Amino acid sequence: MRLQTIATNAGLALLATNDVLYHHPARRPLQDVLSCIREKTAIDAIGRKLEANAERHLKPAQEMIRLFHNFPDAIAQTLRFAERISFSLDQLKYQYPNEPVPSGKTAQRHLEDLTWAGARHYFKDQVDDALRVTLEKELALIAELDYAHYFLTVHDIVVFARNKGILCQGRGSAANSAVCYVLGITAVNPTEIDLLFERFISKERLEPPDIDVDFEHSRREEVMQYVYARYGRHRAAIIATVIHYRPRSAIRDVGKVLGLTEDVTAALADTVWGSWGKGLNDMQVKQAGLDPSNPTVSLAVTLATELIGFPRHLSQHVGGFVLTQDRLDSFVPIGNAAMAARTFIEWDKDDVDTLKMMKVDILALGMLSCIRKCFDLIADHKGIRYGLVTVPREDQKVYDMLCRGESLGVFQVESRAQMNMLPRLKPRTFYDLVIQVAIVRPGPIQGNMVHPYLKRRKMDPEKIDYPYPKGGDQAELKGVLYKTLGVPLFQEQAMRIAMKAAEFTSEEANGLRRAMATFRNVGTMPLFEERMVSRMIARGYDPTFAKTCFDQIKGFGSYGFPESHAASFAQLVYVSSWLKHHHPDVFCCGLLNSQPMGFYAPAQIVRDARDNRVIVRDIDISFSHGDNMLEEKTGDYHAVRLGFRQIDGFRVRDLDRPQSWSDDDWCQRIVVARERCAITTLEDFARATKLPKRALVLLADADAFRSIGLDRRGALWAVRRLPDDVPLPLFESADARELSDESAEPLPQMPAAEHVVADYQTIRLSLKGHPMQFLRRLFDAERVMTCKRVSDTRSNGRRASCAGVVLVRQRPGSAKGVVFMTLEDETGIANVVVWPSILEQFRKEVMGARLILVEGTIQASEEGVVHLVASRLVDRSFELNDLSEGLSPERSLLPDKANRDEPLNGDRRDHPDAPAQQIRHPRDVRILPRSRDFH
Repeated sequence: MRLQTIATNAGLALLATNDVLYHHPARRPLQDVLSCIREKTAIDAIGRKLEANAERHLKPAQEMIRLFHNFPDAIAQTLRFAERISFSLDQLKYQYPNEPVPSGKTAQRHLEDLTWAGARHYFKDQVDDALRVTLEKELALIAELDYAHYFLTVHDIVVFARNKGILCQGRGSAANSAVCYVLGITAVNPTEIDLLFERFISKERLEPPDIDVDFEHSRREEVMQYVYARYGRHRAAIIATVIHYRPRSAIRDVGKVLGLTEDVTAALADTVWGSWGKGLNDMQVKQAGLDPSNPTVSLAVTLATELIGFPRHLSQHVGGFVLTQDRLDSFVPIGNAAMAARTFIEWDKDDVDTLKMMKVDILALGMLSCIRKCFDLIADHKGIRYGLVTVPREDQKVYDMLCRGESLGVFQVESRAQMNMLPRLKPRTFYDLVIQVAIVRPGPIQGNMVHPYLKRRKMDPEKIDYPYPKGGDQAELKGVLYKTLGVPLFQEQAMRIAMKAAEFTSEEANGLRRAMATFRNVGTMPLFEERMVSRMIARGYDPTFAKTCFDQIKGFGSYGFPESHAASFAQLVYVSSWLKHHHPDVFCCGLLNSQPMGFYAPAQIVRDARDNRVIVRDIDISFSHGDNMLEEKTGDYHAVRLGFRQIDGFRVRDLDRPQSWSDDDWCQRIVVARERCAITTLEDFARATKLPKRALVLLADADAFRSIGLDRRGALWAVRRLPDDVPLPLFESADARELSDESAEPLPQMPAAEHVVADYQTIRLSLKGHPMQFLRRLFDAERVMTCKRVSDTRSNGRRASCAGVVLVRQRPGSAKGVVFMTLEDETGIANVVVWPSILEQFRKEVMGARLILVEGTIQASEEGVVHLVASRLVDRSFELNDLSEGLSPERSLLPDKANRDEPLNGDRRDHPDAPAQQIRHPRDVRILPRSRDFH
C-alpha cells in the first residue's frame, strides 16, 4: 500500500516484479553462500544482509497474478512495459577502423599492392600459376566481404614488432591463407601445405576472420601499447573473460563461508586434480583426513559442487583486442584493468562473436622469447645472426636427435607423451613434425587414429589402400588423405571428407565446422552424423568405414587440431630442436633466461645441458650477471655461468620488461662495484655495492662468495657480523674497515648433502649433486632400482620398484583419468603410469609427494619406450629430512621424525634479515621446488 501511495502521488504506474535471484526455492542456500562471498564474511556473521525468505525465485504467471490480486493494474502495466522493449543487440552497427591506409588509396588496393610485393619477395619473382590463382581467389573474397582493413591492421602490427626486433608468428586458421603468408603474418608456406582457405574465410560463414599472432612473451606488452597508441584508448580495448568457479576455488570459498578453517579447506582443495572436475567424492574427503558424514563438511562439498561453473569474476582476455572506427564506449563501457596502462571492455569473446565484431589476437609465447634470446647469444658469442626463416632447414642430425626422443626443452614435443611418440613416429621431414605436433592430441587419440597411422608408416606407400565408393572413383579421397597415409589427422581433412565423400555443400560444411568447434557446448554433431553417414553409404562407401569416419570427426569435435595450427607450431619445433642440437650451451642459457615456461624446471634444463657436454658454473659475485651468460669456450661449447636471476627473491632488472624496472637494481650495483675496484672480502663487497642486508644474506645463502674464499656457511656467519643496513661511522680514513679483524675458530665443514639442499632451496638446482645420491644407500638396502635401470629394462611384465623426485605430473583430458609421472634420481629419469583405480587408492601420494617410491610392473615397447605401471605408491618425502641433519637452528628444515608425514611442498617465504627459510613453519619448508603439473 505504501508503494501504491507513492506511485499515485508521483503520477506513476506500479510494476509487479519478484526481484528474482534464483530459479527455484532449493537454490536459496547457494544464494546465501554467494551473498556471504560478496560481503566477504561467514554465514554466522552476515546477519540481516541475507534475504529474509526463499521467495526470490522465478514464479509462473498464475502465481504472480495470485500474489498481486489486489493490484491487477500492476500486472497489466508490467506486460505493457515488456511489450515496449524492442531493443536488440543486433541493432548495434559496428564499423572497423579504416587505418592504416595511405592517402589516395583504397584499403583493398593497398592490400593487393602489399600482397604482390610480398609474393615477389618470398618467391623471388617466381610466382607460379597455382599460387597466383590462390592469391587472386583470396583477394577477391576479401574484397567481396570487405575485410581488407582487418588484414592491413594485423600486417601493421606485425611490421611494428619486426621493426623493434620482436619475434612473432601467426598461427591458427590464418595459416590457411596464402595472403597471410606473403604479408609476413604467418610462416606457413602455401606451396608446402595444402591450404583450405574456407576454414579461415568463406561467404557462407558470415563470421569475421580470426588471425592469432604470437609475440615474444617478454615483449608482448610493447606491441599491446602500440595498439593503444595507434588507435587511442577510446577506440581500442582488450575484451574480457568470465572466470568461472572450479572445484578448488569453489571448495575454498564455500569452506570460508561455512566457517571451516584454512587447513581444512586446503586439504579438501588439494585432493582435486587440476582446475576442472565435477566435485569431490567421499574417497577424496577421506583422503583429506576428514569425515564425509560430518554435517558441515558434507554441506560444504554439496554447495561447492553446485557452485562449480558459476561466474566468479570478470578478467581480461589474454590478448584479444577490439578496435572501432567510432568511440568504443558508445557500444560498451571501458574500464581500467588491474595492470597499469591497460583498459578492457565488459564483453567476452562470445559476446564479441555474436555482434560479429572483428578481434585482433595479440598473444604471448614463451618459446619465441627463448629463441630470440638464443639468436642474440649466438650473434654476440659466435658471430652469426640467425632469424626464424634463416635457420638451416631439413638438418638430418636434428631429426636423428628427435628420433631418439631427446627433446627436453624443445617446443611442443617435450612432454612425456611426445617424447615417447618421437621414437615411434621417427620424424624425418618438416611435415613429419607437423604430424608429430598434432598426433599426440585428444582428437586423434579419441578417434583411434594413432595406431593405424603408425602402422601405415611402416608400409610400402604403394600398398596403402584409400577408401572409395563402390564402383566410383578410387582416388576420390586419396588427394585428401595421401599426406597422412589414408588416416585423417586434421580438422581440415575431416571437412574435406564431408565435402567429397558425403557431398556436403559449403553451407553444410560450415555447419559441421561450427559443430566440431563447439561440440561439448552445443551438441549438434548428431544432426550431421545421420546426414553424412547415410550419404556416404548411399554413394557406395562401406558402412563400417562411414561410421568410423564420423567417429573420428567426433573425436575432433571434442579436441580438434587443425593442420594449419600444427604447421605453425612445427616451425618452432624445428628451430628449437636445431638450437638444442647445434648450440646446447646457447639453448640452456636461453631457456633459463625465459623461465618460467615448459615442462621442466631449471635443474632438469641444466642437467640436460651437462649431459650434452656443456660446462655450467655456479653463481658467483665476481663473475655472474643478472641473466645467465655464456663465458669462454671450453671444448665444443661455451661455458654457462648462472646468473643472479636464479636466486629466489633477488632483485634483478629484466631488460625485456621495462615496466618492471626498479631504481634499486642489485645486479647493476654488483657489476659496477667490481669494475671499479678489486673485491677480496665480504666487507669490501658490502661497502662497494651498498646492498641491503637482505641481498647479502640471499647471496650468502646461494653460496655466491666462493671466489673470495667463503663457502655458504662462512659467508652466512660473516654477513651476520655486518651492520643492519646502517653504515658505522668512518674511522680515521675513508678506506678503513668498519669491522675489526677477529680470530675465530674455523667453522665445521658443511656436509655435501646440506649444500645440495640449500642450493635447491635458493636457486632451484644444484651443481654439487642430486638429493637422491645421498639416499641411495637407504634405497639400495630396500632393493629399489635406480631410474636408469628401470628405463633400460626391456623385460615386459617384470616386477620392479623405483624411487625418485617427482618432476612432472600429467593427467591429459584424452587419457581417461590416467596420470603420467616423471621421476628423477642421480642416474636419470623414469616414466610412471598410474591407472585411475590406483589414483583413487593413492591420490594423496600421487598428488602431494615430492619424493615417491613406486612399485609396479615394467612395460616396454619395441621402440624402447619403457614405463613403470604403478600398483602401489609410497610417499617418502620425509626421507629428505636426512639430507639436512646437523643444520644450525636458523636453517632447521623439517620437524622431528614424529611429524615427518607433514607436506613438504610449501612455497618459499622471504625474511629481510635471515636466510629465506628462517621464519618458515618447519612443515612448510620447501626442500625441493614443486613439481610441474599439467592436465
